[in-house]
Amino acid sequence: MMNGLIADTAERMFSDHVDRGVLDAAEGGEFPVALWDVIRAAGLHLVGSPGSGTADADLYGLLTIAGRHALPVPLAEVLAANSFLEENGMTTVAVDGVAPWGRVADRVLTVDGDVSADFDVSEGANLAGESRDRITLRNACRVDLPAQFYERMALSRVALMAGALDRILAMAIDYATEREQFGRPIAKFQAVQHNLAILAGEVAAARCACDGAVMSARSPNFAVVVGAAKARVGEAAGIAAEIAHQVHGAMGFTHEHSLHHFTRRLWAWRDECGRETDWQERLGRQVASRGADSVWEFVVGVG
Repeated sequence: MMNGLIADTAERMFSDHVDRGVLDAAEGGEFPVALWDVIRAAGLHLVGSPGSGTADADLYGLLTIAGRHALPVPLAEVLAANSFLEENGMTTVAVDGVAPWGRVADRVLTVDGDVSADFDVSEGANLAGESRDRITLRNACRVDLPAQFYERMALSRVALMAGALDRILAMAIDYATEREQFGRPIAKFQAVQHNLAILAGEVAAARCACDGAVMSARSPNFAVVVGAAKARVGEAAGIAAEIAHQVHGAMGFTHEHSLHHFTRRLWAWRDECGRETDWQERLGRQVASRGADSVWEFVVGVG
């Protein structure tokens, strides 16, 4: 379970410093320096690092809160790097040569274990408008990565998506309760209630998948559980985003409404660090290699 003080601090801080203006500016390429300075001043960028007194549950719990606020800084990458590198400015992480906010980073670490403060940047963005810059390292040094580092990066996306899913469920419920049609809130209509129930079920499934993966972070089955979580939460992201926009109707499709800040991130994050099909294929190969007689043993052994 996440440390309550860290959770309360993060929730309050992100609520105070992340608004529509900050998100729009970040999607326009402006790094939120003031927000990042507040995060560093509070020490949240060191959660999960050696000597911090924090655990895996704190690190991924913090990312869940970040996802709930669509935090426009590379917190997942910084936390991953600081979990084993000595903190020295902002270190982002490149996967397949692409790193969030590489244009403002002090160092870039790759999932292959190369790190450098000397690199070329070609600016880009993902579907959500978040900075995703193509990186070419120069004079790189080799470092020993923690075990299953790529899987930990995948779990960071699971946690971010779980948080964003929490947010769009709350938004959908609030909107359905407030929006009236034919003299009553649309939440009173059975079709809307049915959709909200499906949405709530997908969000609950995502939370369970995320929590299970975090709990397995130090177990030999970590990669398997993360793969299952990434696939399941990615599936939930697609279903939930569709329903949330249906509930909000035409209003939810406008740029002026804040729903898109979360649904576009869900669509982007589900493809980062492995799509559902990538992880499903990986899990399928593991099951197939064991043979039909070992399927049940594999399933219960992972749990």
